[in-house]
Amino acid sequence: MKVLITGASSGLGREMAKLLTKNYNEFVLVGRNENRLNETKDILLNLNNNLNISVIATDLTNRDNCIEIHNKVKDVDLLINDAGFGDYGFFDETDLSKDLAMIDTNITALHILTKLYLKDMVEKNSGHILNVASVAGFLPGPLMTTYYATKNYVVKLAEGIREELRRKKSKVKISILCPGPVKTNFENAANVKFNFNGTSSVKIAKYAIKHLNRFYIVPEFKIKLARFASKLVSSKFGAKSVYNLQSKRTKN
Repeated sequence: MKVLITGASSGLGREMAKLLTKNYNEFVLVGRNENRLNETKDILLNLNNNLNISVIATDLTNRDNCIEIHNKVKDVDLLINDAGFGDYGFFDETDLSKDLAMIDTNITALHILTKLYLKDMVEKNSGHILNVASVAGFLPGPLMTTYYATKNYVVKLAEGIREELRRKKSKVKISILCPGPVKTNFENAANVKFNFNGTSSVKIAKYAIKHLNRFYIVPEFKIKLARFASKLVSSKFGAKSVYNLQSKRTKN
């Protein structure tokens, strides 16, 4: 059984990989930083030295690199699209190049890999895709507008694919992981500091793998409540609420 994980160099990607060593014997670890990917590889081999592990250090903002991954890596049973990052600030003040890199990573790379591997999985009528979204995917996100918008895309993409798979009576599964703030390298990448505690990536990863067969994987009661509340209030009220929450963060 083969699993391909993007964003596998640290955080949720690494923690989920560790948990999957019990059920998968072949891993493809994808990320930018080759040294950190090799650290993940060593950690996995310490857990199970019978694993077959490949490392692909690449820039997912380049579309050709995403296609090349699919050309090289076949017969994937579980695809986890975890790579992503955010940014903080008023939309008219944040850096355009970082916005575009975020869209390329959070949306375009995820879209390409989901599409190409879904085609393979539908053809063999088996496989599972887990796309890492966020509770942000259900809300507008002032002060992190681009990030929230990318996660909205991830949620809606998966919801559409789920229905298409149902109509085809396909055995292929798709899931979305929608946590709240997680203690990872996200703060550094987003140039922001949380003034409230995020949940550990270990805890989120354990919940995600335990509930992998669900479509919406929403850890923690408060995050479930936030998702439910997003269905009841206007987008204007939701935006105000998110702004009040985001403004409690401090810019690095």
